[in-house]
Amino acid sequence: MSRASENARHDVREAAPIFAALGDETRLRLFARLSSGGPGSIARLSAKSQVSRQAITKHLEVLSEAGLVRSSRRGRERIWELEPKRLSHAHEYLVQIERQWDDALDRLKSFVEGERSRRDSSKGE
Repeated sequence: MSRASENARHDVREAAPIFAALGDETRLRLFARLSSGGPGSIARLSAKSQVSRQAITKHLEVLSEAGLVRSSRRGRERIWELEPKRLSHAHEYLVQIERQWDDALDRLKSFVEGERSRRDSSKGE
């Protein structure tokens, strides 16, 4: 196995839990809330939500297992906040995929233009 394919396989293994965790609408909303509103307690994160505090806690634990959030104790409360380093890994993976798609589209464009110019030159003969 080449080093490039080993790296790609490693990148997928690293990124998959992140995207799986964010693939749930409730978790994505929690993540967005933490992103826009900063660290928060379960009480704050569950305010104006139809999801129970227990469910919010379970969703935050899934995000934590994926490395996207972390918690710390402040008195009797657990305060949850984003883990930006892990999100950076997900962003890098998406940039890598974007580059691959751009390369593939450039190759397709070159192929189509080459076929078009061959077709046009054969018409002129």
